[in-house]
Amino acid sequence: MSKKKHPEHVNHERWLVSYADFITLLFAFFVVLFASSQSDKKKQLKLSEAMQTAFTPLGTFDAHSRIPPLTDINAASLTNSTPAAIVPPLPSTSNETLEQTEARLRKLIDEQVASGGIPPGGIAMRITPDGLVISLHEAGFFPSGSAEIRPASIPMISILANTLPSGPLRVEGHTDNVPIHTAQFASNWELSTARSTAIARLMLERAPIHPANLAAAGYAEFHPIASNTTEDGRTQNRRVDIILLRHPIAAPR
Repeated sequence: MSKKKHPEHVNHERWLVSYADFITLLFAFFVVLFASSQSDKKKQLKLSEAMQTAFTPLGTFDAHSRIPPLTDINAASLTNSTPAAIVPPLPSTSNETLEQTEARLRKLIDEQVASGGIPPGGIAMRITPDGLVISLHEAGFFPSGSAEIRPASIPMISILANTLPSGPLRVEGHTDNVPIHTAQFASNWELSTARSTAIARLMLERAPIHPANLAAAGYAEFHPIASNTTEDGRTQNRRVDIILLRHPIAAPR
């Protein structure tokens, strides 16, 4: 006798497996969305700023500015300096001789010394074959071993720059023969160059001087005007010279 075949049992719950897989995938999807929404807010801000910068026309300087803003050693001094009771600069004459310019500037300097704007002997002048040399001595304009302009002397430099006749100018930094070696300045070459550049940048910032008419250089201790064997001589040698040149600055070839 043959065995009786029982009907095959049909599993009506197979859909639960697919449903469970779907729920698992859906849960993973929402976990990923949640994690993305909790990403670093700072990174999102930086990304937003970068995109805004990329789609904004670049402007390196302000439309009215002829030079970059001062961001170096003199930035804080220029921002915080508040000159008070400054004697207005004397008008310059384009056709005056160097001797007339020297006499006019001496009057201005004497007024500033009398009002306490600069110390006596802080500025000296002389006429040389190159032109009229205006020497700014270290004691009145820079701390020892530093290229940061004293805030109290910034108004005087501003007045001087606005009083100079239009024409070619060269700013030269000079030191004495005492060696310097700091984290900022490896030698007197770096110190003298940094000082001349600081004065030149301030003049460009504060006066209508065309940048093409201005040059800056550093000569360390190798162009002395007095002997370095005495303290008085070394004091005279630590200076920044502003030279009103007789001839235009030679253009590079």
